[in-house]
Amino acid sequence: MRSILTLVVVALIALIVAVQLDWIRIDQTKQAQLPAFKAETADIDIGTVNKTIEVPNVEVTKPEDKVPE
Repeated sequence: MRSILTLVVVALIALIVAVQLDWIRIDQTKQAQLPAFKAETADIDIGTVNKTIEVPNVEVTKPEDKVPE
């Protein structure tokens, strides 16, 4: 229940930010009992780039167990 509530709050905050930054524009197009709305969204270009990244090699060694005397 808590995770669903958190997800709803995050989605609401994201929607408010998108409207404030003018990424989403919502205009009422018809004045009636059931108004119609028109939404314009920003254009987003998504692509991929292949890159080779050198990653350091990490080795972990555990100390040997000592038997107490």
